[in-house]
Amino acid sequence: MAYIAPIHRPNSVRHAIRISLFPDEPECLVLAKANRLEVWKLEEETGALVQSTTQYVNGTISMLQRLRPRDAKTDLLFVGTERFQYFTIGYDGEEDGLSTVEMFWDWNEKHMRDSQSQDRCIVDPSGRFMVVLLWEGVINVLRMHSAKSKSQALNWMDQVRISELFIKCATFLHVETGFPKIAFLYQTRIENPDCYLVTYRLTSDDKNTEVSRFETRDQIDRMEIDEPGSALLIPVAKGAEDQKRYLSRNAASARAQLGGLLVVGETRLLYYDDAAKKKVETALQEPSIFVAWAEYDVSHYFVGDDYGNLWVLEILLDGVVVTGMEMTKIGTISRPSCLVFMGPKTLFVGSHYGDSQVLEVDMVNGEINLLQSLQSIAPILDLTVMDMGNREGEGQTSNEYSSGQARIVTGSGVHKDGSLRSVRSGVGLDDLRVLSGLSMDNVRSLFSLKSRNDVKTDTLVITFLTDTRIFLFTSPEDVEEVDEFKGMVLGEPTLWTQNLPGDRLLQVTPSGVMLSDLESGVTISTWRPAGGQITNVSANDQFVLLSVDGRVLVSLQIGQDLIKLDQNDLGESDQVACIHLPPQYTNIGVVGFWNSGTISIVDLRSLQSLQGESLRQKDDNATVPRDIALAQILPPHVAGPTLFVSMGDGFVITFNVSDDDYSLSGRKMVLLGTRHSKLQLLPQDNGVYNVFATSEIPSLIYGSEGRIVYSAVTADDAVCICPFDAEEYPNSIVLATQEEIKISLIDTERRTHVTPLHMGETVRRIAHSRSERVFGLGCFEREVRNNEEVILSSFKLVDEVNFQQIGKTFFLDSSPPVEMVEAVIRAELPASDGSRTERFVVGTSYLYDGQETGTHEDRRGRILVLGIDSERNPYQVASRQLKVPCRGLAVMDDKIVAALDKSVAVYSYLETSTTTAQMNRLAAYRPATYPVDLAIEGNVIAVADLMKSMSLVEFTPATDEKPAKLSEIARHYQSFWATALCHVQGDEWLEADSQGNLMILRRNVGGVTLDDKRKMEVTGEINIGEMVNKIRKITVDPSADAIIVPKAFIGTVEGGVYLFGMIAPAYQDLLIRFQSELAGADMIKTAGGIEFSKYRSFRNEERESPGPFRFVDGELLERFLVLDEHQQEEICKGLGPSTEAMRNMVEELRRMH
Repeated sequence: MAYIAPIHRPNSVRHAIRISLFPDEPECLVLAKANRLEVWKLEEETGALVQSTTQYVNGTISMLQRLRPRDAKTDLLFVGTERFQYFTIGYDGEEDGLSTVEMFWDWNEKHMRDSQSQDRCIVDPSGRFMVVLLWEGVINVLRMHSAKSKSQALNWMDQVRISELFIKCATFLHVETGFPKIAFLYQTRIENPDCYLVTYRLTSDDKNTEVSRFETRDQIDRMEIDEPGSALLIPVAKGAEDQKRYLSRNAASARAQLGGLLVVGETRLLYYDDAAKKKVETALQEPSIFVAWAEYDVSHYFVGDDYGNLWVLEILLDGVVVTGMEMTKIGTISRPSCLVFMGPKTLFVGSHYGDSQVLEVDMVNGEINLLQSLQSIAPILDLTVMDMGNREGEGQTSNEYSSGQARIVTGSGVHKDGSLRSVRSGVGLDDLRVLSGLSMDNVRSLFSLKSRNDVKTDTLVITFLTDTRIFLFTSPEDVEEVDEFKGMVLGEPTLWTQNLPGDRLLQVTPSGVMLSDLESGVTISTWRPAGGQITNVSANDQFVLLSVDGRVLVSLQIGQDLIKLDQNDLGESDQVACIHLPPQYTNIGVVGFWNSGTISIVDLRSLQSLQGESLRQKDDNATVPRDIALAQILPPHVAGPTLFVSMGDGFVITFNVSDDDYSLSGRKMVLLGTRHSKLQLLPQDNGVYNVFATSEIPSLIYGSEGRIVYSAVTADDAVCICPFDAEEYPNSIVLATQEEIKISLIDTERRTHVTPLHMGETVRRIAHSRSERVFGLGCFEREVRNNEEVILSSFKLVDEVNFQQIGKTFFLDSSPPVEMVEAVIRAELPASDGSRTERFVVGTSYLYDGQETGTHEDRRGRILVLGIDSERNPYQVASRQLKVPCRGLAVMDDKIVAALDKSVAVYSYLETSTTTAQMNRLAAYRPATYPVDLAIEGNVIAVADLMKSMSLVEFTPATDEKPAKLSEIARHYQSFWATALCHVQGDEWLEADSQGNLMILRRNVGGVTLDDKRKMEVTGEINIGEMVNKIRKITVDPSADAIIVPKAFIGTVEGGVYLFGMIAPAYQDLLIRFQSELAGADMIKTAGGIEFSKYRSFRNEERESPGPFRFVDGELLERFLVLDEHQQEEICKGLGPSTEAMRNMVEELRRMH
């Protein structure tokens, strides 16, 4: 039995609408994100949008529209889903919020053909009539009830056939007669590049109660559009009172006026006045493909194109007469799916292909300014899992995603909006206060002090390159910088300072160590080195351990005075890199050495080494310890203390420390950056500590559920931090950036954090090399040169931490025919010297327009094997020309498996030198139609078929008598338009299709007959409402009592990332009954009231199941936590475990992701 839960909820915006939902409030913005409706309100002062509320829908939203009931002060929101379920949402005065007004859906048998374009819903300018286009050649007509008692209800008027089959766009026109008029922009045949405009009156009677038959004789206007690429219709209003049209009785002298229709083409603009029957055409100076529009006023419209340009379309007027049109480019935006003008200067850009944006528009100067960006990782074209922990061995099991050590890296966005996105479990920081108005450049370290030992922290010490500054927090509102404090030296940088028992204060600067009285500020004792300066220091309440010029290690005891205990002169043999005195053990210190790359645990009285460890894995001067922290992270009854060593190359090495003899064991390596992390201990309750690691990607290290968790922190610009447990800011931290000082509170709950890297091109495929510490990217870039699109495909390497490109770009063939990257994998293949080496394998195809002949006709694709040289540049090792495109790749032992155009082939690989290799075809298998994905388990190849689900193929190596062969051993015999495939466990496989279905298939090895064994059984199925592009298998070593065993991550077109796992047998019955109780509970409300079972049921062209089968939806289970205690008790009746036990179980499941 399987479990699925969202790690990152889909955030693609395909639909958005401006609507008046709340009385006595300005209009708001409603966004549709897969199965969520988000309401955003406009801040008048800043022009930014603020999210107000979110409503979940048991369905994938396919349309949004606004309706205005009779005599109503607010609008109704009409919502349609992909499963033909519809409902309206409006303001409920009794609940003072939004509620479902009306629900209806189509129960009839689906016998008509789907429309070729997306489902459409249009409403006339009055907000009373609506037309829904779902089927080819059919429209559905609805209207708001005119009766006052039913004013909130929709009346389904009729379903009418139309002769226009391939509709490109449809809209209502602005009319003054009260009789709604509709226009269609359509194509006569799907293969025929033509374009026609036709208009009809929607109703045939004077009371608007009978729907027109939409026959040829009912057409008002019909004309051919010279621009076949036309795709947008923009209705133009009549204008203000001073712009009202005048009528001419002489048709020959009539001129086009406002109130008509704009047809936007790729190279031309057409304005048509349907009343005067006049046209005005204008050629565009710069052609483009226009995809979305929004009205600014009656003569100005925002238009977005497919290349991410924002244009202003202006209707040129002479009074009320239209004389022409003009298009002006005013800026660059994300490729829009929808545009919504919120007024007076705010434009919302909803995008499925990149981040959605909020823009400030200056129409006078023709400029735009980005106010806000709503991050999106849609569409996810590929993803890989980067395990930042356990770096000292290959083939180890991965860390769980919730540990923070497993990072999901996605190839997201399209064309110029393409990017890499790092998705990682982490914690957030809530900024409590920003110390503004202060010059904070070059902050080196922070310390918190108490002005008296009987008060909480009230003093902040900030160290700069050449001096020290002191800030006193005398009240929540008052922060004062002082010129002197308790006798401290402020003319030098402070290396260490802390409060000591007995009302004393310790300060260490490069010139010496000072011990002073806290009350009087008088210096009690001073120690200064005989020569040189102090470079490293750490202290506790009893000892100070420091180094002088990195060569001499000195131990001081803190008594009535500072007493020198011992010193160790390292001479020229080594140099001290870092020092740490752990709070748990007051008699020892940990020292890191520069030259040898070692650490030593020393006795503070004698400086004798108690334990030592070499940290270097290779002869690299960068691999040196730079910072150390030793503390109790997990509770003492769970584990002993942990030693963290931050290395110069970005790794953090951890050891378990014995309480008896301080011996080190359990060495692990975790990657946190490309440079060393500064480690800061943060004391917690019960004697345990957290560690804040400051680097390019800051992390919080803490204990949870018996394991150490590395969580990303939303503080990418942090330089250093310190704990700050002040009266006004309890349990807080002070964080320094390059520009400011902030007081922040660390969240107690993990969340998903996304770090973007803009690439400016489509990242189509991504593979991770653990040993080379890089990602291999298969990219393609689209440019427009001389009004022609040019595609350039390439392979690139980027660093696994900071995502910056390294080495040179490896370009694929760009001369006609253009070569496109189709697949990229990382593989360990045999090298020419007999060892195994890491390679990237790239599969490509050539783009033909059907006219090429001659020498290239047999060249349809290639398999490339690429290596990485000493300068980290990719270079070609081998290339094999193919007569068909290579759509997918996998590795089976030393062999390369390729999914070709209509077959699956296995190739041997023999590397003859570092720059040459041979690939020979060993065996081939022909699937039912077209292979789209491969998964390997042992010698079994799972082949996902474009139309016919999947098959299992076994590879048999060659023998002396027989050649190698591929033989089919099992198949799923149903139609299933597969998109991705993954091995789960044993004989079970996970497959996804284009309609958002997930299916678990099992090979029936225990079947009675051979036919039974060849049939794959369905052991679980669910619909997640989003098309899956990639399933990436993971291997996690779970705990003995784990409820869920993670098996894979799933990436979708809408930007959703899901965790897929298998439920432990002991919990299967409980969770399935728990899900059934929640699905049937009335207290869990969703917009539209659609049944959970209908939403999650398997559905394709052949069948529809009554509900999910042996699948548990984690998103539904988590809604249990928002119920009050009485409702939770009602749900848990008859389940067995107590309400508290079920609550704890759901909390544990939620913490997994």
